[in-house]
Amino acid sequence: MQFGIFSVGDITPDPTTGRAPTEHERLLAMVAIAKKAEEVGLDVYAAGEHHNPPFVNSSPTTLLAYIAAQTERIILSTATTLITTNDPVKIAEDFALLQHLVGGRVDLTLGRGNTGPVYPWFGKDIRQGINLAIENYALLHRLWREDVVDWKGRFRTPLQGFTSTPRPLDDVPPFVWHGSIRSPEIAEQAAYYGDGFFANHIFWPASHTKQMVELYRSRYEHHGHGRADQAIVGLGGQVFLAKNSQDAVRAFRPYFDSAPVYGHGPSLEDFTSQTPLTVGSPQEVIDKTLGFRDYVGDYQRQLFLIDHAGLPLQTVLDQLEILGEEVVPVLRREFAVNRPEHVPDAPTHAARVADGLTSADASAPAVAAH
Repeated sequence: MQFGIFSVGDITPDPTTGRAPTEHERLLAMVAIAKKAEEVGLDVYAAGEHHNPPFVNSSPTTLLAYIAAQTERIILSTATTLITTNDPVKIAEDFALLQHLVGGRVDLTLGRGNTGPVYPWFGKDIRQGINLAIENYALLHRLWREDVVDWKGRFRTPLQGFTSTPRPLDDVPPFVWHGSIRSPEIAEQAAYYGDGFFANHIFWPASHTKQMVELYRSRYEHHGHGRADQAIVGLGGQVFLAKNSQDAVRAFRPYFDSAPVYGHGPSLEDFTSQTPLTVGSPQEVIDKTLGFRDYVGDYQRQLFLIDHAGLPLQTVLDQLEILGEEVVPVLRREFAVNRPEHVPDAPTHAARVADGLTSADASAPAVAAH
Protein backbone atom coordinates (compact mmCIF):
# COMPACT_ATOMS: atom_id res chain seq x y z
CA MET A 1 0.00 0.00 0.00
CA GLN A 2 1.21 3.48 -0.85
CA PHE A 3 1.05 6.47 1.47
CA GLY A 4 1.64 10.07 0.55
CA ILE A 5 0.39 13.62 0.49
CA PHE A 6 -1.35 15.84 -2.00
CA SER A 7 -1.40 19.60 -2.31
CA VAL A 8 -3.95 21.91 -3.90
CA GLY A 9 -1.40 24.74 -3.92
CA ASP A 10 -3.57 27.39 -2.29
CA ILE A 11 -2.24 30.77 -1.19
CA THR A 12 -4.12 31.54 2.01
CA PRO A 13 -3.19 34.10 4.69
CA ASP A 14 -2.04 32.63 7.97
CA PRO A 15 -4.89 33.65 10.32
CA THR A 16 -2.49 33.89 13.26
CA THR A 17 -0.25 36.46 11.53
CA GLY A 18 -2.33 37.82 8.66
CA ARG A 19 0.50 37.18 6.21
CA ALA A 20 0.10 35.21 2.98
CA PRO A 21 3.09 33.74 1.13
CA THR A 22 3.99 35.12 -2.27
CA GLU A 23 3.50 32.90 -5.31
CA HIS A 24 7.26 32.37 -5.39
CA GLU A 25 7.35 31.36 -1.72
CA ARG A 26 4.40 29.00 -2.07
CA LEU A 27 5.86 27.18 -5.07
CA LEU A 28 9.21 26.73 -3.33
CA ALA A 29 7.36 25.52 -0.24
CA MET A 30 5.63 22.85 -2.31
CA VAL A 31 9.03 21.67 -3.51
CA ALA A 32 10.37 21.58 0.05
CA ILE A 33 7.31 19.62 1.20
CA ALA A 34 7.73 17.04 -1.57
CA LYS A 35 11.40 16.57 -0.72
CA LYS A 36 10.54 16.20 2.96
CA ALA A 37 7.87 13.63 2.10
CA GLU A 38 10.51 11.48 0.45
CA GLU A 39 12.93 12.02 3.34
CA VAL A 40 10.44 10.72 5.92
CA GLY A 41 9.63 7.64 3.87
CA LEU A 42 6.37 8.47 2.12
CA ASP A 43 5.65 6.94 -1.29
CA VAL A 44 3.73 9.61 -3.23
CA TYR A 45 3.60 13.36 -3.71
CA ALA A 46 0.69 14.71 -5.77
CA ALA A 47 0.11 18.28 -6.93
CA GLY A 48 -3.17 19.81 -8.03
CA GLU A 49 -3.90 21.90 -11.11
CA HIS A 50 -5.69 25.25 -10.92
CA HIS A 51 -5.75 28.26 -13.21
CA ASN A 52 -7.14 30.87 -10.86
CA PRO A 53 -6.26 32.65 -7.61
CA PRO A 54 -5.81 31.78 -4.79
CA PHE A 55 -4.04 28.74 -6.30
CA VAL A 56 -0.52 28.84 -7.67
CA ASN A 57 0.13 25.60 -9.54
CA SER A 58 -1.11 25.96 -13.12
CA SER A 59 1.47 23.54 -14.57
CA PRO A 60 1.84 20.33 -12.55
CA THR A 61 4.23 18.69 -15.00
CA THR A 62 6.64 21.63 -14.67
CA LEU A 63 6.52 21.46 -10.88
CA LEU A 64 6.83 17.68 -10.78
CA ALA A 65 9.80 17.68 -13.16
CA TYR A 66 11.58 20.18 -10.91
CA ILE A 67 10.83 18.04 -7.87
CA ALA A 68 11.95 14.90 -9.70
CA ALA A 69 15.39 16.41 -10.30
CA GLN A 70 15.81 16.78 -6.52
CA THR A 71 14.40 13.42 -5.41
CA GLU A 72 15.20 9.79 -6.10
CA ARG A 73 12.39 7.51 -5.02
CA ILE A 74 9.05 9.19 -4.45
CA ILE A 75 6.27 8.68 -7.00
CA LEU A 76 5.07 11.96 -8.49
CA SER A 77 1.41 12.36 -9.33
CA THR A 78 -1.33 14.92 -9.84
CA ALA A 79 -4.41 15.84 -7.88
CA THR A 80 -5.88 16.39 -10.45
CA THR A 81 -5.06 16.85 -14.15
CA LEU A 82 -8.03 18.52 -15.84
CA ILE A 83 -9.13 16.07 -18.53
CA THR A 84 -11.96 18.39 -19.53
CA THR A 85 -10.04 21.56 -20.41
CA ASN A 86 -6.59 20.22 -21.29
CA ASP A 87 -6.01 18.91 -24.79
CA PRO A 88 -5.59 15.11 -24.50
CA VAL A 89 -2.80 15.29 -27.08
CA LYS A 90 -0.85 17.64 -24.83
CA ILE A 91 -1.52 15.47 -21.77
CA ALA A 92 -0.21 12.44 -23.67
CA GLU A 93 2.95 14.28 -24.70
CA ASP A 94 3.64 15.98 -21.37
CA PHE A 95 3.25 12.92 -19.16
CA ALA A 96 5.09 10.54 -21.47
CA LEU A 97 7.99 12.99 -21.56
CA LEU A 98 7.90 13.37 -17.78
CA GLN A 99 7.74 9.59 -17.45
CA HIS A 100 11.04 9.30 -19.35
CA LEU A 101 12.75 12.03 -17.33
CA VAL A 102 11.79 10.55 -13.95
CA GLY A 103 12.46 6.92 -14.83
CA GLY A 104 8.83 5.90 -14.66
CA ARG A 105 8.02 7.20 -11.17
CA VAL A 106 5.00 9.20 -12.32
CA ASP A 107 1.28 8.60 -12.62
CA LEU A 108 -1.67 10.97 -12.84
CA THR A 109 -5.17 11.52 -11.54
CA LEU A 110 -7.67 12.79 -14.08
CA GLY A 111 -10.62 14.89 -13.01
CA ARG A 112 -12.99 17.67 -13.95
CA GLY A 113 -11.86 20.07 -11.24
CA ASN A 114 -14.09 22.22 -9.05
CA THR A 115 -13.73 25.64 -10.70
CA GLY A 116 -16.56 26.39 -13.11
CA PRO A 117 -15.02 29.43 -14.88
CA VAL A 118 -12.05 27.35 -16.08
CA TYR A 119 -14.23 25.91 -18.86
CA PRO A 120 -14.80 29.11 -20.86
CA TRP A 121 -11.21 30.21 -20.20
CA PHE A 122 -10.13 27.23 -22.30
CA GLY A 123 -12.98 27.43 -24.78
CA LYS A 124 -15.11 24.66 -23.26
CA ASP A 125 -18.71 24.41 -22.09
CA ILE A 126 -19.17 23.33 -18.47
CA ARG A 127 -22.48 21.73 -19.43
CA GLN A 128 -20.42 19.22 -21.41
CA GLY A 129 -18.10 18.38 -18.50
CA ILE A 130 -18.90 14.68 -18.28
CA ASN A 131 -18.93 14.25 -22.07
CA LEU A 132 -15.57 16.03 -22.32
CA ALA A 133 -14.09 13.77 -19.67
CA ILE A 134 -15.30 10.65 -21.48
CA GLU A 135 -14.27 11.67 -24.99
CA ASN A 136 -10.92 13.21 -24.06
CA TYR A 137 -9.85 10.19 -22.08
CA ALA A 138 -10.89 7.83 -24.85
CA LEU A 139 -8.45 9.70 -27.10
CA LEU A 140 -5.69 9.91 -24.46
CA HIS A 141 -5.99 6.16 -23.86
CA ARG A 142 -5.45 5.47 -27.56
CA LEU A 143 -2.60 7.96 -27.96
CA TRP A 144 -0.52 6.05 -25.41
CA ARG A 145 -1.35 2.64 -26.87
CA GLU A 146 -1.38 3.10 -30.65
CA ASP A 147 1.62 4.31 -32.60
CA VAL A 148 -0.56 5.90 -35.29
CA VAL A 149 -3.99 7.29 -34.45
CA ASP A 150 -6.85 8.31 -36.73
CA TRP A 151 -9.55 9.93 -34.65
CA LYS A 152 -12.63 12.13 -34.90
CA GLY A 153 -14.78 13.40 -32.04
CA ARG A 154 -17.05 16.23 -30.97
CA PHE A 155 -14.72 18.50 -29.02
CA ARG A 156 -11.43 18.89 -30.89
CA THR A 157 -10.10 18.82 -34.43
CA PRO A 158 -9.71 15.35 -36.02
CA LEU A 159 -6.39 13.52 -36.12
CA GLN A 160 -5.08 11.72 -39.20
CA GLY A 161 -2.03 9.50 -38.98
CA PHE A 162 -0.97 11.16 -35.72
CA THR A 163 1.82 9.80 -33.51
CA SER A 164 2.20 11.19 -30.00
CA THR A 165 5.82 11.62 -29.00
CA PRO A 166 7.66 10.53 -27.02
CA ARG A 167 6.15 7.07 -26.80
CA PRO A 168 5.58 5.81 -23.23
CA LEU A 169 8.65 4.62 -21.39
CA ASP A 170 9.21 0.86 -21.83
CA ASP A 171 6.02 0.89 -23.91
CA VAL A 172 4.02 1.12 -20.65
CA PRO A 173 1.75 4.18 -20.32
CA PRO A 174 1.61 6.09 -17.02
CA PHE A 175 -0.95 4.61 -14.67
CA VAL A 176 -4.18 6.59 -14.56
CA TRP A 177 -6.44 7.21 -11.58
CA HIS A 178 -9.84 8.77 -12.28
CA GLY A 179 -10.65 11.16 -9.45
CA SER A 180 -14.15 12.08 -8.40
CA ILE A 181 -16.11 13.21 -5.40
CA ARG A 182 -19.67 12.65 -6.57
CA SER A 183 -19.89 11.62 -10.25
CA PRO A 184 -20.92 7.99 -10.87
CA GLU A 185 -20.03 8.44 -14.55
CA ILE A 186 -16.37 8.82 -13.58
CA ALA A 187 -16.45 5.72 -11.40
CA GLU A 188 -17.90 3.89 -14.40
CA GLN A 189 -15.19 5.29 -16.66
CA ALA A 190 -12.43 4.08 -14.34
CA ALA A 191 -14.02 0.65 -14.11
CA TYR A 192 -14.56 0.38 -17.86
CA TYR A 193 -10.89 0.88 -18.66
CA GLY A 194 -9.61 -1.10 -15.67
CA ASP A 195 -7.90 2.01 -14.31
CA GLY A 196 -7.70 3.21 -10.72
CA PHE A 197 -10.46 5.15 -8.96
CA PHE A 198 -9.46 7.89 -6.53
CA ALA A 199 -12.20 9.02 -4.16
CA ASN A 200 -11.30 12.46 -2.87
CA HIS A 201 -12.89 11.56 0.49
CA ILE A 202 -12.44 14.96 2.08
CA PHE A 203 -15.76 16.72 2.55
CA TRP A 204 -18.26 13.88 2.33
CA PRO A 205 -19.38 11.30 4.92
CA ALA A 206 -18.25 7.69 4.87
CA SER A 207 -21.59 6.51 3.48
CA HIS A 208 -21.08 8.53 0.29
CA THR A 209 -17.52 7.32 -0.29
CA LYS A 210 -18.64 3.75 0.37
CA GLN A 211 -21.35 4.05 -2.28
CA MET A 212 -18.98 5.47 -4.90
CA VAL A 213 -16.27 2.86 -4.30
CA GLU A 214 -18.78 0.01 -4.33
CA LEU A 215 -20.11 1.24 -7.67
CA TYR A 216 -16.60 1.32 -9.12
CA ARG A 217 -15.73 -2.11 -7.76
CA SER A 218 -18.91 -3.76 -9.08
CA ARG A 219 -18.47 -2.22 -12.52
CA TYR A 220 -14.77 -3.18 -12.60
CA GLU A 221 -15.79 -6.78 -12.14
CA HIS A 222 -18.64 -6.41 -14.65
CA HIS A 223 -16.18 -5.24 -17.31
CA GLY A 224 -14.02 -8.32 -16.79
CA HIS A 225 -10.90 -6.82 -15.21
CA GLY A 226 -10.97 -9.05 -12.15
CA ARG A 227 -12.88 -9.50 -8.93
CA ALA A 228 -14.47 -6.48 -7.31
CA ASP A 229 -12.01 -6.58 -4.43
CA GLN A 230 -9.11 -6.48 -6.92
CA ALA A 231 -10.10 -3.05 -8.27
CA ILE A 232 -7.51 -0.33 -7.66
CA VAL A 233 -8.75 2.24 -5.13
CA GLY A 234 -7.16 5.38 -3.72
CA LEU A 235 -8.50 7.66 -1.00
CA GLY A 236 -7.85 11.22 0.04
CA GLY A 237 -7.92 12.40 3.62
CA GLN A 238 -7.05 15.35 5.83
CA VAL A 239 -5.05 15.37 9.04
CA PHE A 240 -3.49 17.74 11.52
CA LEU A 241 -1.24 16.13 14.10
CA ALA A 242 0.21 16.96 17.48
CA LYS A 243 1.53 14.84 20.32
CA ASN A 244 -1.89 15.02 21.97
CA SER A 245 -5.35 15.85 20.68
CA GLN A 246 -5.79 18.98 22.81
CA ASP A 247 -2.69 20.60 21.32
CA ALA A 248 -3.75 19.59 17.80
CA VAL A 249 -7.21 21.09 18.15
CA ARG A 250 -5.86 24.27 19.74
CA ALA A 251 -3.29 24.78 17.00
CA PHE A 252 -5.53 23.94 14.03
CA ARG A 253 -8.73 25.68 15.07
CA PRO A 254 -7.83 29.19 13.79
CA TYR A 255 -6.88 27.70 10.41
CA PHE A 256 -10.08 25.69 10.21
CA ASP A 257 -12.24 28.63 11.22
CA SER A 258 -10.67 30.97 8.65
CA ALA A 259 -10.11 28.70 5.64
CA PRO A 260 -12.59 29.38 2.80
CA VAL A 261 -13.35 25.68 2.36
CA TYR A 262 -14.24 25.23 6.03
CA GLY A 263 -14.88 28.52 7.68
CA HIS A 264 -18.28 29.84 8.67
CA GLY A 265 -19.83 26.38 8.34
CA PRO A 266 -19.86 23.39 10.70
CA SER A 267 -17.70 23.55 13.79
CA LEU A 268 -14.35 21.78 13.82
CA GLU A 269 -15.83 19.15 16.12
CA ASP A 270 -18.82 18.54 13.83
CA PHE A 271 -16.64 18.40 10.74
CA THR A 272 -14.24 15.87 12.23
CA SER A 273 -17.12 13.68 13.38
CA GLN A 274 -18.89 13.74 10.00
CA THR A 275 -15.97 13.59 7.53
CA PRO A 276 -12.52 11.95 7.31
CA LEU A 277 -10.79 15.06 8.72
CA THR A 278 -8.73 14.00 11.75
CA VAL A 279 -7.28 16.57 14.12
CA GLY A 280 -5.53 14.86 16.97
CA SER A 281 -2.76 12.60 18.15
CA PRO A 282 -0.89 10.07 15.99
CA GLN A 283 -2.96 7.26 17.49
CA GLU A 284 -6.21 9.04 16.62
CA VAL A 285 -5.07 9.46 13.02
CA ILE A 286 -4.05 5.79 12.90
CA ASP A 287 -7.37 4.61 14.29
CA LYS A 288 -9.53 6.71 11.98
CA THR A 289 -7.49 5.91 8.88
CA LEU A 290 -7.59 2.18 9.59
CA GLY A 291 -11.36 2.56 9.80
CA PHE A 292 -11.52 3.53 6.12
CA ARG A 293 -10.99 -0.12 5.23
CA ASP A 294 -14.25 -0.97 7.00
CA TYR A 295 -16.28 0.75 4.26
CA VAL A 296 -14.07 0.66 1.14
CA GLY A 297 -12.29 -2.68 1.62
CA ASP A 298 -8.58 -3.24 1.07
CA TYR A 299 -7.24 -0.42 -1.05
CA GLN A 300 -3.95 0.65 -2.61
CA ARG A 301 -3.21 4.34 -2.01
CA GLN A 302 -3.84 6.76 0.85
CA LEU A 303 -3.00 10.43 0.37
CA PHE A 304 -3.34 13.12 3.03
CA LEU A 305 -3.88 16.85 2.62
CA ILE A 306 -1.70 18.65 5.16
CA ASP A 307 -0.42 21.89 3.54
CA HIS A 308 -3.40 24.19 3.13
CA ALA A 309 -5.44 26.86 4.88
CA GLY A 310 -2.42 29.11 5.48
CA LEU A 311 -0.42 26.65 7.58
CA PRO A 312 3.23 27.81 7.78
CA LEU A 313 5.84 25.75 5.96
CA GLN A 314 7.61 24.74 9.16
CA THR A 315 4.35 23.49 10.64
CA VAL A 316 3.77 21.34 7.56
CA LEU A 317 7.31 19.95 7.74
CA ASP A 318 6.75 19.13 11.40
CA GLN A 319 3.51 17.36 10.43
CA LEU A 320 5.45 15.27 7.92
CA GLU A 321 7.93 14.23 10.61
CA ILE A 322 5.12 12.87 12.77
CA LEU A 323 3.35 11.31 9.81
CA GLY A 324 6.47 9.57 8.57
CA GLU A 325 7.86 8.47 11.91
CA GLU A 326 4.80 7.64 14.01
CA VAL A 327 1.79 7.14 11.77
CA VAL A 328 2.66 5.60 8.40
CA PRO A 329 4.83 2.75 9.74
CA VAL A 330 1.92 1.60 11.89
CA LEU A 331 -0.56 1.99 9.04
CA ARG A 332 1.67 -0.07 6.72
CA ARG A 333 1.83 -2.86 9.26
CA GLU A 334 -1.84 -2.83 10.21
CA PHE A 335 -3.20 -2.55 6.67
CA ALA A 336 -1.12 -5.60 5.73
CA VAL A 337 -2.83 -7.71 8.38
CA ASN A 338 -5.36 -10.11 6.84
CA ARG A 339 -4.95 -8.53 3.40
CA PRO A 340 -5.92 -11.28 0.92
CA GLU A 341 -3.12 -12.41 -1.37
CA HIS A 342 -5.25 -11.88 -4.48
CA VAL A 343 -5.67 -8.16 -3.75
CA PRO A 344 -3.08 -6.36 -5.90
CA ASP A 345 -0.46 -3.97 -4.62
CA ALA A 346 -0.46 -0.34 -5.66
CA PRO A 347 0.66 0.00 -9.28
CA THR A 348 4.21 1.11 -10.03
CA HIS A 349 6.00 1.44 -13.34
CA ALA A 350 8.51 -1.27 -12.47
CA ALA A 351 5.77 -3.73 -11.48
CA ARG A 352 3.79 -3.06 -14.63
CA VAL A 353 6.88 -3.56 -16.79
CA ALA A 354 7.62 -6.81 -14.95
CA ASP A 355 4.05 -7.93 -15.61
CA GLY A 356 4.59 -7.32 -19.32
CA LEU A 357 1.81 -4.74 -19.46
CA THR A 358 2.85 -3.10 -22.73
CA SER A 359 0.78 -0.62 -24.66
CA ALA A 360 -0.20 -3.30 -27.12
CA ASP A 361 -1.43 -5.59 -24.33
CA ALA A 362 -3.45 -2.77 -22.74
CA SER A 363 -5.33 -1.83 -25.89
CA ALA A 364 -8.45 0.29 -25.78
CA PRO A 365 -11.77 -1.37 -24.94
CA ALA A 366 -13.99 -2.23 -27.84
CA VAL A 367 -16.80 0.23 -27.12
CA ALA A 368 -16.98 3.76 -25.80
CA ALA A 369 -17.35 4.40 -22.08
CA HIS A 370 -20.72 5.63 -20.87
